[in-house]
Amino acid sequence: MRKLVFATNNRHKLEEVGDVLKGHLEILSLKEINCFDDIPETAATLEGNALLKAQHIFENYGYDCFADDTGLEVEALDGRPGVYSARYAGEDQNAARNMEKLLGELDGQLNRRARFRTVVVLIEGAKVSYFEGKIEGTIIEQKRGSAGFGYDPVFVPDGYSQTFAELGSEIKNKISHRALAIQELIQYLKKK
Repeated sequence: MRKLVFATNNRHKLEEVGDVLKGHLEILSLKEINCFDDIPETAATLEGNALLKAQHIFENYGYDCFADDTGLEVEALDGRPGVYSARYAGEDQNAARNMEKLLGELDGQLNRRARFRTVVVLIEGAKVSYFEGKIEGTIIEQKRGSAGFGYDPVFVPDGYSQTFAELGSEIKNKISHRALAIQELIQYLKKK
């Protein structure tokens, strides 16, 4: 089975993507290639951050790899937090504080429409490919559920009455923004 490095230090993403890719592709973690770098995410777009991470691994470690970046884009907040989703309430990437800030900014807001968007960048030799997944939904007023990570307890995907944190990984890994982007990656690799 083909192996690719997944350029992330996020344990939750590694598990989630590993579940989606099971049987299609074996992923190597950064730890498995002895990469303990803190890869900067300084681009102004999801595409840019995913590319920075993938390029770092390819250029410094020589592996074909893929990376992702994800943002929660809220209509009433003009697309914020977007590319800054992980660090919305500060550099320490605290999910609870990020959600508190988001819910505070939406307090009293009637339009709670939002979408999660993930961009995956694959680097194979000199070739760079992009894949995108997105899911529309609504931000609820209070956190619900304990599964998942990030903003999962406040995001209800369209067509469901439960948050990502209530739906659990089996359903989330079929319908989520990240799952959809990874499915595009799988289809691309199957055609090769």
